[in-house]
Amino acid sequence: GEKETSAPNRATSPYISDCSRPTADLAAAPRIEPRPPRPRSTALDALLKLSAGVDAFSNLIGKLIRWLVLASVLISAANAIIRKAFNISSNGFLEIQWYLFAGVFLLGSGFAFMRNVHVRIDFIAGKLSKRTNAIIDILGIVVFIVPLCLIMVWLSWPLFTNALATGEMSQNAGGLIRWPAYLLMPLGFGLLFIQALSELIKRIAFLQGLRD
Repeated sequence: GEKETSAPNRATSPYISDCSRPTADLAAAPRIEPRPPRPRSTALDALLKLSAGVDAFSNLIGKLIRWLVLASVLISAANAIIRKAFNISSNGFLEIQWYLFAGVFLLGSGFAFMRNVHVRIDFIAGKLSKRTNAIIDILGIVVFIVPLCLIMVWLSWPLFTNALATGEMSQNAGGLIRWPAYLLMPLGFGLLFIQALSELIKRIAFLQGLRD
């Protein structure tokens, strides 16, 4: 006859779950609710987008500055070769080097601030937490950098407009017009000002947990 197969024992079979077992112990276990996402500030999100735009503009200025450095090196080398080889010199060549150096440092200040390559007290900052450094940066931007930039733009702009209106020239023979050099001052501190605002936004966003 046919062999009878016994049903597997639910108590001993590891492959069959015991559905008849009461679930009171499972119901009594505490439920882990997912943490709600941190509410984001719409205004701060908009400011972060503005900050990203300022950073992109500063990167563009940084690329321009590389060409200013190259031009300064080439003019300096050409001026030295001509002076040594032909005993010819020009105050105009010397002054254009000064203008280019001024442009590199003034126009590049905001770019350096963004890349965090400006002068810092690293042996102190390295011992502090990121949050503490962010607070110090905010205080430095609000108390020192922003007022300095506004004062320098306010003081240097009349120098530029006056030199442009009068056609002021260098007092050296064969020198250059002065207004481009004066223009570098409000431009440089203006670029540093907008980059300082960008860094301020990023530090505040970091303290709010919206930025790493």
